[in-house]
Amino acid sequence: MDSSNIGIPDDEMRREQEFIDDLYARVDVLRGDVETSVTDALGQGNTPMQARLERDILVAERSGLLAALNAVDGSLCFGRIDLASGAGHHIGRIGLRAADAERTPILIDWRADVARPFYLATGHTPMGLRRRRHITTDGRRVTALHDEILDLGDATRTGHEDPTGDAVLLAALNSARTGRMTDIVQTIQAEQDEIIRAPYRGVRVVEGGPGTGKTAVALHRAAYLLYEHRELLARRAVLIVGPNPAFLGYIGEVLPSLGETGVLLATVGELFPGVRATATDTAEAAAVKGGAAMADVLTAVVRDRQALPDPVVTIEHDREVLMLDDGLVSVARERTRAAALPHNAAREHFEGHILNTLTDMVAERIGTDPYDGSNLLDAVDVTQIRDELADNPEVWSAIDRLWPLLTPQQLVADFLAAPEAYLSAQDAAAVRRPVTRAWTVADVPLLDEAAELLGEDDRVRRARAERERETQVAYAQGVLDVSFASRTYEFEDKEDSDPDGSEVLSAHDIIDAERFAERHEEEDHRSAAERAAADRTWAFGHIIVDEAQELSPMAWRLLMRRSPTRSMTLVGDPAQTAEAAGVGSWSEILQPYVEDRWHHTRLGVNYRTPAEIMDLAAAVVRAQVPDFEPPSSVRSTGVHPWVRATGDLPGAVAEAVEELTPAEGRLAVIAPRDLHRRLAARLDGVTAGAEPDLTRSVVLLDPRQAKGLEFDSVLVVEPGRYGTSDLYVALTRATQRLGVLHTGELPKGLAETVG
Repeated sequence: MDSSNIGIPDDEMRREQEFIDDLYARVDVLRGDVETSVTDALGQGNTPMQARLERDILVAERSGLLAALNAVDGSLCFGRIDLASGAGHHIGRIGLRAADAERTPILIDWRADVARPFYLATGHTPMGLRRRRHITTDGRRVTALHDEILDLGDATRTGHEDPTGDAVLLAALNSARTGRMTDIVQTIQAEQDEIIRAPYRGVRVVEGGPGTGKTAVALHRAAYLLYEHRELLARRAVLIVGPNPAFLGYIGEVLPSLGETGVLLATVGELFPGVRATATDTAEAAAVKGGAAMADVLTAVVRDRQALPDPVVTIEHDREVLMLDDGLVSVARERTRAAALPHNAAREHFEGHILNTLTDMVAERIGTDPYDGSNLLDAVDVTQIRDELADNPEVWSAIDRLWPLLTPQQLVADFLAAPEAYLSAQDAAAVRRPVTRAWTVADVPLLDEAAELLGEDDRVRRARAERERETQVAYAQGVLDVSFASRTYEFEDKEDSDPDGSEVLSAHDIIDAERFAERHEEEDHRSAAERAAADRTWAFGHIIVDEAQELSPMAWRLLMRRSPTRSMTLVGDPAQTAEAAGVGSWSEILQPYVEDRWHHTRLGVNYRTPAEIMDLAAAVVRAQVPDFEPPSSVRSTGVHPWVRATGDLPGAVAEAVEELTPAEGRLAVIAPRDLHRRLAARLDGVTAGAEPDLTRSVVLLDPRQAKGLEFDSVLVVEPGRYGTSDLYVALTRATQRLGVLHTGELPKGLAETVG
């Protein structure tokens, strides 16, 4: 029990515990019912197509409900609002109804309109409330109550009054970190609520410095939009883009805890199906690849693959040699380009032009009357010549050289292996690499751009699908034939096979082979998010981008293709821009796509970083940007950060880790990547890597990996080797204590503050 409740009569606690017990009893019943309905539906076996569709919808909906019920177990209800009218509502992570005929609401979903006063009501504007109660639980046990009296004329007291109204918020801010972000549904502030519930259409930018809760707000906004626009967004899915895999792991439990599981979380490096970025670019290479000019470069690369003969292409046909010169091919190429189709999709047009050109050559040679120059061949003869050319492998070899079918991977890999024809010498040297190298994050937007330019020649896929369908229909017809033969055999040699005169129907009487085959087509039970992850052309219902200031122009082109409706929430802080290719300016990012039609909101309150640490971090930025204004910290711990010089860096780090590691919670050692192996060797049980385990008590990161994360304590190593943005990020990850170790000179701003 919370210490604030010691000595207080426990009638209120008892009543709330009884209510919580009833809630969980209802959840347990619902969970059992849902599990049974899913099992029964999946056990139906072969059913008519309409029934199968209804079954699949039911399974998807029920499975989602089951996941939501499991996810909120242990944190179901967190508040209550008592209205001046005498009515009251309990607020929770999901909504629940009683099992009565009226399906009476017993728990209100935090996203419902009736729950909004829980977040917005004040003593000045009570919004019809008499009291707001925060309920703290440990699993299914109520541990504390905190009441805020909003009707000052109400003399009723419970003994659980919170005079400041901040106890729950401060308890959450001071609690030990677990290595996973938790939801803030119990402590959403009014300015955050406005953003969360804003209309989903259009582009909304949420800007905020470290600790302002912008990531949490974005995630709660995703949960709210899925609640408010369930039918639309459940079908089209919501995409959340994070800066790195560690960050996605860190936020991965937030939406499930809010009852939402149908969301796709990905980095930019995971947004091209079949490719996962595992290699790392230099800053120079990433900047070149991410530049907007790369769109024109790749366009030029594709056009150059639409080649002309040098000087001619020869084709042996019917013991004669046909020659395609650059004039003839140029005409075919320009006519094909005029169709304005992607390269691979246009290939069919080019084939037709070349075959027609070659057909005219042959027809002119063998069909021209030597006396008057007229052509003696009729249409049937010309068609035969064209068919014979289409069977000639040399014709297709020539077409492949002049207009090859290309994959995005092939095109981009070939370009990066020899970029000199398209880039300056300096830029070419930065991006050049062997074809065999793995893909980087900056490559993925290039692959996506190439896929747009190339398109798909789907004739082979369509032909294969048609052959498979014909096979299925033939098999189905065979089954029906066997059924008919069986009935014939059953009744033959019987004088009265149908004694009552009624017609005996079998399968072949009521269904044909094509419809019978359709019933046995493979079913797709994947969720919308799973299907979206495998489909490069998927159009998402809403996209949320965290650390949006870091994305390159080419990455924005990729994301905008996946949001044709421009329904997006962008979260970030230009002051934390560290990537060389990052745009940093919201207007520069959005002007090419929506001009000035976007909304901007700035969060100005820092909930994470104590004032003592924030003052140090702000001084570093002000050394470069004198008028910089950081977000205002809501709390002060009285614990000042320390800065120490050392001559034995690994040893000093090991000692500092012992000093800073909290009894509960997490410590991050933030150091340049090239020091990780040396430092990990001195830190017991600490490993380094691209996807660190953030649930360990001590974790080793570089500044880029630390983006968006928070820890109880942070040790920053060698700050002089960071850029200003990276150092600002590193210094603002701690919620309690910060230490800095260095062997070289301190960066400007940090040195002056320490001195």
